[in-house]
Amino acid sequence: MLILKSVTRVITLTGLFAIIFLSSCNKKQSYDTIIRNGIVYDGSGNDAVKADIGIINDTIAFIGDLSNASAKNEINANGKAVAPGFIDAHSHHAGNIDNHRDMEAVVSQGISTIVIGQDGGSNFPLADFFKKMEVNPSAVNIASYSGHNTIRDSVLGKNFKRKATPEELEKMKAMVKQDMEAGALGFSTGLEYDPGIYSANDEVLELSKVVAPYGGRYISHVRSEDRYFWKAIEEIITIGKEAKIPVQISHVKLAMHNIWGKADSLIAILDATRKNGIDITADIYPYTYWNSTIKVLFPDRNFSDEKEAELILTQITLPDDIILGSYEVQPEYAGKTIAQIAKIEAKPPAKMLVELIARIDAWEKKNNKECRENIMATSMDENDIKKLMQWPYTCICSDGSSQGTHPRGYGAFTRVLGKYVREEKALTLQQAIYKMTALTAKNLNIKNRGLLKTGYYADIVIFDPATVKDEATIAEPHKTSTGIEWVLVNGKLVYQNKKTTGALPGKIIKRQ
Repeated sequence: MLILKSVTRVITLTGLFAIIFLSSCNKKQSYDTIIRNGIVYDGSGNDAVKADIGIINDTIAFIGDLSNASAKNEINANGKAVAPGFIDAHSHHAGNIDNHRDMEAVVSQGISTIVIGQDGGSNFPLADFFKKMEVNPSAVNIASYSGHNTIRDSVLGKNFKRKATPEELEKMKAMVKQDMEAGALGFSTGLEYDPGIYSANDEVLELSKVVAPYGGRYISHVRSEDRYFWKAIEEIITIGKEAKIPVQISHVKLAMHNIWGKADSLIAILDATRKNGIDITADIYPYTYWNSTIKVLFPDRNFSDEKEAELILTQITLPDDIILGSYEVQPEYAGKTIAQIAKIEAKPPAKMLVELIARIDAWEKKNNKECRENIMATSMDENDIKKLMQWPYTCICSDGSSQGTHPRGYGAFTRVLGKYVREEKALTLQQAIYKMTALTAKNLNIKNRGLLKTGYYADIVIFDPATVKDEATIAEPHKTSTGIEWVLVNGKLVYQNKKTTGALPGKIIKRQ
């Protein structure tokens, strides 16, 4: 018995010695970068811990006490929050990327990875875009879906206001397959937009089935976010069931006055769907107003119907709640509401809305090119946003761009941290970070990112929870946020002192 106790004691002491020895080795290790004195939120949703992080090359090598270690570069977080770099589940920031590779709009709000190819619009062939970005990278990582609208437009051309023929469907399937073999995350649709709005349910389902053998996913700007919302939710659920793939609702919203307050009903449907074995998730941005083309207000494309315009301006949104972000026909109208423009022209708002669209069509016919125009329309309720954001399977997105007129392009993630965490306490800081990092990586099947964990890529944001805040507004949509101190992508510093560093360490993330 005494011998057994002695053996146990020796084993215990040996194990303790091993732990001390390994810890000592880590402390004396030389790193490329050490982040010291941070409050580490690892992205899992667990409580934060005070720790240092050691980085070698593009990888997190150690998390713990590095007080005796050295590094080429050191960052003193000084008690600030240290979290995984945020992953934007739905981004348009790669548009015109050649002119903004530093991705200021993205990194200034703590984002290290963007997921593009959204709303059915993508680069085709995706393999060519990936090769281009591998040769000339940006400051952030990029993953992409294969876009339905891009593919449908390529196959059907200008004659798209119809059902695709069997031969056309086969061509589209081949194109989706080509993108999947290049590394697309899956298949995306924008079913409120041309030409996707004219596609039959069966077309979308058959194209979605193409991604199943690859372990791909489906993400959708659903067919309606207002009048036909519940039917649109049925469609995405059916795709998940029939194609046997995970499905995600893009920028989930209840965008019509008479369905405000129905967030609980939607969540009940989504929870029941998950219980039935369908992996349905969602992403959301933290604003009550959206940004799109003015024509999206008319799902039946009956742009000259003033009765339809009346319905839009009473049930979907209000004349005071639609702002023209840009309007190339009459640039002086940019920044004005439909109500203000109607007053200037002494016309009823519904008639004014119809005329603004008619002027776009006339301008495009005259100039033989697409008119630059967009609107911001308030049609969501704050309480619905909070409830949908709190749903355990909803991650955060921006739906923003670097040149856009909606402030979400520069402020979505910091708005969550400032408004919904610190001010309104709709989420805890741990929950918000989880929804920006690990949950997003899980929803989109992105490997080795989204957590602060040894062996994971060193995508890291350091910010001040007490001051972090979005500064972008409708009047100043490109104003950078407050409180984001440092951002690292693949171990390289891309943002500090409210400026981009010029480093371009971003990688292409392909489906695994």
